Amino acid sequence: MTSFFPRIKTLLAASAIALSLQPIAHAAEIAPAEVHLDYAYYSPVSLVLKNFGFLEKALPNTKVSWVLSQGSNRSLEYLNSGGVDFASSASLAAVLSRANGSPIKSVYVYSRAEWTALVVRKDSPYQSIADLKGKKIAATKGTDPYLFTLRSLQQAGLKKDDVELVHLQHPDGRTALEKGDVDAWAGLDPHMAASQVQAGSRLLYRNPAFNSYGVISVTEQYAKEHPQTIETVIKAYEQARDWALKNPDAFAALLAKESGLPLDVAKLQLSRTDLNSPQLTTNDVSASKAAAPILVSEELVRRGVNVDQVIDQLLDSGVQQAVARQ
Repeated sequence: MTSFFPRIKTLLAASAIALSLQPIAHAAEIAPAEVHLDYAYYSPVSLVLKNFGFLEKALPNTKVSWVLSQGSNRSLEYLNSGGVDFASSASLAAVLSRANGSPIKSVYVYSRAEWTALVVRKDSPYQSIADLKGKKIAATKGTDPYLFTLRSLQQAGLKKDDVELVHLQHPDGRTALEKGDVDAWAGLDPHMAASQVQAGSRLLYRNPAFNSYGVISVTEQYAKEHPQTIETVIKAYEQARDWALKNPDAFAALLAKESGLPLDVAKLQLSRTDLNSPQLTTNDVSASKAAAPILVSEELVRRGVNVDQVIDQLLDSGVQQAVARQ
C-alpha cells in the first residue's frame, strides 16, 4: 500500500500533461510503425526511459529507436531533419530553433537543472567575467551554454565581440579548456561535473536564472498527426521520472554507467538537477521571455521576428490553456 499513492500521483501528473494535448486530438490514431527518440547524458531521465523499456512496453506494435544527442543543437537538427520524432533540448535552444523557422512545439519538461556555468582551469588567474575580455571561450553555438555565455557577458557589460567564441561541441570544449587551448568554457553537465571532479576545474560564474529548463519537442505536423503517441511518450517519461525520484542511488549508478563517468561525477550532476516539476508554467514562459532580448540584440534570430510570440507558439495550445488555469 505504501507505493500506491505515489503511483497515483505520477499517473495524475501524466494525465494532466496529456489532457493539455487534447485540443489536437480528434479520432483515434493508428500507432506509427516506428517512433524515434533521442537520449542524452544531459537528460538523465531519458537514460532511465531507454534502459527500462517503458515506451517499448507501452507501444508493443511499434519499433522504438534511439539516437544519442551530444547537445541541444544536435537534438534539434535531428528533429528538423526527421531523424527523431521527440527531441531533448534546452528550452531556450528550442525558442531559437522556432524563431528561425523550425515549426516545433515543446510538450514536456524533462528536468530543471543548473547544468551550465562558465568554467576555468583550477590554476586560472581569472576571477570574474570582466577578466575574460579579449580571451577565448569555448561554447557550442545554439545551445543553452552558448546563450548563457551571451547573457553573462551582457550582464558584465561586455559584448560578444569583446571575447573570442570558439565553437566546439561540449566534450571538445572541455578538452580544449583542460589543454589550455581556450581560457574559459561554457560547460554542460555531465562534462562540466567531470571536469570539476577529474581536473579540478573551477566554476567562474554561476547563475541559475540564466539556465533554461529541459524540454521535449515535436514538430507541428507530428503533433497534429500523432497526439495519442505524444500522450504515450509523456506517460512513459513520467514512469521514468517517478523511478528516478524513488531510486536516487540507482539513478546515479545508471547515469555513471551509461555516460562512462565515475559515480561521484554523476552524483554531482544530479545534485544540480530538479525533476519535480514536469509541467510548463507561467514562470517558465516569463523566464523564456526574459531571455528574448539577447536573441534579438545578438542577431541570433531572423530580422523582424517577435520572439515573445514565438515563445507562445512554441507551447502547444493545450499546454497554454493548462498554464492559464494554474
